[in-house]
Amino acid sequence: MDEYKLTTHSMEETLEIAQNIESEKFPGMVICLYGELGSGKTMFVKGFATGLGIEGTITSPTFNIVKEYLDGEAPLYHMDVYRLNESSEGVGIEDYFDKDGVCIIEWADLIEDKLPENRLDIFFKVIDEETRVLKFVPHGEKYVSIVNSVI
Repeated sequence: MDEYKLTTHSMEETLEIAQNIESEKFPGMVICLYGELGSGKTMFVKGFATGLGIEGTITSPTFNIVKEYLDGEAPLYHMDVYRLNESSEGVGIEDYFDKDGVCIIEWADLIEDKLPENRLDIFFKVIDEETRVLKFVPHGEKYVSIVNSVI
């Protein structure tokens, strides 16, 4: 499995990467974000949303699980599954994977058994206050071409 690494040195660089990936979006796209608290996952979602033209404030949907932003070029379904426990049945997360928007999932490792086979995994590693290493692991040809076009 191919993986690609990119180092960012500021929040602005993380936002820019997200906007570059947004430019390659397609209906049913799923992006899974992994990384410790404060590593830049929500910042990435903000950059992606800005690229979509979404004007609302993007915050982590920790207590909602899913926030829907429908005022951009495409629907954005922002998920934070951190608070889900083993019994996440009935939440309906999988239903979003077949919609015509983009799903971005924070803490995706907590629902790995529910994730679609084709997706883009992005791992955020904190180096220091400003620096992050982002590791991209594409699953499926569409995602490989996206990563190749933006990195």
